[in-house]
Amino acid sequence: MGLDPDDPRPPYVQVANALRAAILTKVFKAGDKLPSRAELAKKYEVAPMTVQNALRELRDEGLIVSRQGSGVFVRERTERPVGLRPHIERAFEAERVSIDFAGFSGETLQGVMQEPLDKIRIGRLTPTSINIRMLVPDTSQPWAIPCQVEDLQDSPGFRKRMDEIMRRHTLAIVDNVQELGDLGLVKDVSVEIKVHRAAPLFKLYLLNNEEAFFGFYPVREHVIRFDGEPKPIYDLVGKEAILFQHSVTDDDTSTGSQYVEQARMWFDSMWDTVSTEYLR
Repeated sequence: MGLDPDDPRPPYVQVANALRAAILTKVFKAGDKLPSRAELAKKYEVAPMTVQNALRELRDEGLIVSRQGSGVFVRERTERPVGLRPHIERAFEAERVSIDFAGFSGETLQGVMQEPLDKIRIGRLTPTSINIRMLVPDTSQPWAIPCQVEDLQDSPGFRKRMDEIMRRHTLAIVDNVQELGDLGLVKDVSVEIKVHRAAPLFKLYLLNNEEAFFGFYPVREHVIRFDGEPKPIYDLVGKEAILFQHSVTDDDTSTGSQYVEQARMWFDSMWDTVSTEYLR
């Protein structure tokens, strides 16, 4: 089983994707031992170092664990925590793609969407519709968090800084997706942004109404310079948010099915009531 010679991605990425798919589809179940590095190298017709790099990717995502002297095993309860990127990529393989995001700036979402959008541009993915909704905080209103360390008060300077970051990432998503519609590569596209006045203490992704990914934003102190002066801020750290996955199953009473349904209900309620259109 060699790799696809027409796939432009590096061989280690292709091997990682193949192994990830096998884990997520339960070909390799939680606790199973993976084939040895030499066996995987032979199977995919690559060098052992390529396999090692692929395994490093899966280890960083929390899907596998190495046990000294024993080998590499699929982590127990691989459904949590998880990396978002492979799930976003798989979501774009559907005919109708829908992504709902609630959180801070949309930076992570923009990053993980680049590869599937590029695949649509070159014809490797062919969804007929893409619908994206983003729910982010209103930077024109005072925030409870992030806030100044000295008095826990809102920082207009920080909000201005975050508005620039948020605008850059969210509008990049809008432009990139709408471009696919303008080029005729996707028949139906819709990208909407709304803002609300609540402090976003967590991030939420809903993919194709089948999967929910939820993670808390830790609050950390760090120093930011405004007008050349250092200013300590209590900030929300998105990169430290560990995502937990819940999926719809055939049993609508299962925890996963109920979680996705409740997450969707919460998102829709926020979207339809206290949120307003994001003015460009």
